[in-house]
Amino acid sequence: MKIVVLIKEVPDTWGERRLDLETGLVDRAGSAPVLDEIDERAVEAALSHADAHPGTEVVVLTMAPASATATVRKALAMGATSAVHIVDDALRGADLLLTADVLAAAIRRTGFDLVVAGNLSTDGGGGVVPAMVAELLGVPQLTALSSLEVTDDAVSGDRVSDAGTMRVSAPLPAVVSVTEALPEGRFTTFKGIMAAKKKSYETLDAGELGVEVEDPAQARYIMLSVAERPPRAAGTTIVDEGDAGEKLAAYLVAEGVA
Repeated sequence: MKIVVLIKEVPDTWGERRLDLETGLVDRAGSAPVLDEIDERAVEAALSHADAHPGTEVVVLTMAPASATATVRKALAMGATSAVHIVDDALRGADLLLTADVLAAAIRRTGFDLVVAGNLSTDGGGGVVPAMVAELLGVPQLTALSSLEVTDDAVSGDRVSDAGTMRVSAPLPAVVSVTEALPEGRFTTFKGIMAAKKKSYETLDAGELGVEVEDPAQARYIMLSVAERPPRAAGTTIVDEGDAGEKLAAYLVAEGVA
């Protein structure tokens, strides 16, 4: 079985996040780059299956700048078999549609039985790329799974919502996305780090995948403007002089809350 795991390098979750006001893109120099935590869990899910089923191939796939090599190699150090890294300056700031096109093309080229992804990225939060990739590949999709079980010919899991827990399944090949409810990614070891340096690491661009970045017939998002978030204003202080309740009620009425 071949499992392709979609991974993404993002600014450190606990670091400062800000936009580049000239490009409208995330200022990735503002904090240290890391492998997205949810993607680590996706890698862990694939590796756990591989541990129990010898012969399983786990390929990590990313669309990222050349500088993301260290992040991709972390996934290899965790235990992934090989990596595919799509590097193309023309893809900088790619919207969701173009991102899905490129990833789907790379997955077709690599071949797959199962695609595993995080349900959303911590630097964007669109949460739709796995579904879009499944649509482009023409295979079933199971999204936002809080558990994952894979057999030789099917995949299943639980999806938790406000209405309850649904048990869903689909035949392979398929695309699934997982949530932070899955186990955390395993720690890398020195042995794993050294082994990662010898594993297959393929670098591709959009042209090699047959994707025309500037295709005029393809719908694309267009950013019209970008502005810095306004500074947070000071709050209102109410001093209790025996009438704090009345002051609070008056404040809420003035703010349109009550």
